[in-house]
Amino acid sequence: MYKAASLLQNARIDKDLSLEEISKKVKIPEKYLKAIEAEDSKSFPQEPYCSLIVKDYSEFLGLNSQQVLSLFRRDFAQKRKSDYRAKNIFSFTPKFTFYLLIFLTLFALLSFLVYEYFKFNQPPKLEVAWPALSPATSGVLSITGITDPEATVRINDDLVIVDQNGKFEKNLNVATPEAKIVIQSQSPNGKVTRVEKVYR
Repeated sequence: MYKAASLLQNARIDKDLSLEEISKKVKIPEKYLKAIEAEDSKSFPQEPYCSLIVKDYSEFLGLNSQQVLSLFRRDFAQKRKSDYRAKNIFSFTPKFTFYLLIFLTLFALLSFLVYEYFKFNQPPKLEVAWPALSPATSGVLSITGITDPEATVRINDDLVIVDQNGKFEKNLNVATPEAKIVIQSQSPNGKVTRVEKVYR
């Protein structure tokens, strides 16, 4: 496929002319002649000056100026179209935005399901604030802690109420100088977290 830039360059070389010589004779800045031959569209002058340059350049080289100009406009239009596509490859078109929203929605849903799956299959958290007071000096221990709100808590096999925030509390009567306290939190799916402490 013939291109305007190639036709102009080949004709100039065949006549053994430099861009500098043509620039002086045709009164066209050399940088524009070089840009046209190199198809450097970023350096083209604004229209209609660009088309006039191509026309005068073609006529000076003895080429059919209308034919070369038509080829030039075709080549330039194709190059501008390809440059536009390259610049807008990641543009937010309605179609791209639609697919992006679907992807983000599916990703959020999948992340939520994975989170709920692992949360369901993990044993409940259990944090206990063990009292510093020992049974040797007092017969009552106030046990407090926090777990998952839906978990069931037992202290030494006694069921303890868990509030909506997962907090629980129980005053435990200790009759012996040495006492072992076992706290167990069980999730609805049967997973258990167990902690214990022996007061001496």
